[in-house]
Amino acid sequence: MRLMIFATSMLFITSCSRHQPQQKNEWKKLFNEKDLSDWVVKIHHHEPGENFGNTFRTEDGMIQVRYDNYQDFNDQFGHLYYKTPFSDFHLQLEYRFTGELQKGAPSYTLLNSGVMFHSQDPMKMPKEQNWPISVEMQFLAGLGDGNPRPTGNMCSPGTDIVYQGKLYDGHCLNSSSRTIDKNEWVKAELIVWHDSLITHVINGDTVLQYSKPTMGGGVVEGYDPILWKPGTPLKSGYIALQSEGQPIDFRNIYLRNLKP
Repeated sequence: MRLMIFATSMLFITSCSRHQPQQKNEWKKLFNEKDLSDWVVKIHHHEPGENFGNTFRTEDGMIQVRYDNYQDFNDQFGHLYYKTPFSDFHLQLEYRFTGELQKGAPSYTLLNSGVMFHSQDPMKMPKEQNWPISVEMQFLAGLGDGNPRPTGNMCSPGTDIVYQGKLYDGHCLNSSSRTIDKNEWVKAELIVWHDSLITHVINGDTVLQYSKPTMGGGVVEGYDPILWKPGTPLKSGYIALQSEGQPIDFRNIYLRNLKP
């Protein structure tokens, strides 16, 4: 009888544990290291879901951004979106720049990429929208000229942010990180509390903090005007890996949901 009660109790506990929701302190693997089945592509000049030129691909457990099927870059800025939006989260990933800048890509995209967050729904982006209305954690690598070029910066396509208590009037804001060279793996972390505090971490060091992202500013073109509501707080949205003309690899992409 005791054995039967114990077995029944263990079966009940096991059954309940299978149906427990993900706890907020658990890490979720966003990339299965095999394919892009949980991701959505949106590239400028193309409809949502069209992975033009096989820009985003997987190999050796990485997401790779490549342009070997391109001719001229033609402003085909691309983004690879995870299928689910988030509001409060801790994202971590590793990236490294590789290869050469694609012919025709703007010079400012040299060794330049990033991860977008609080982005609009990619499936509702018009074909000719160049960038998503979002906030970007920008990744850069050193140019080999001896000049500092920090990574983990902030850029604000179609958005505004508050920095050190004031509305920031620029498009990009440099972090305090050291310069990191091409071909070196970098661990980047992004900690977001809806439209409150946002923290950028590079290789374990906090390099930038800001707050209160809202819709506003410039840079983005071709968006649906019905969506445009300057001053609207950005409290949640999609996460996307960027393609701007520079080959880059991403791996070990995990997210911890901080929302209760």
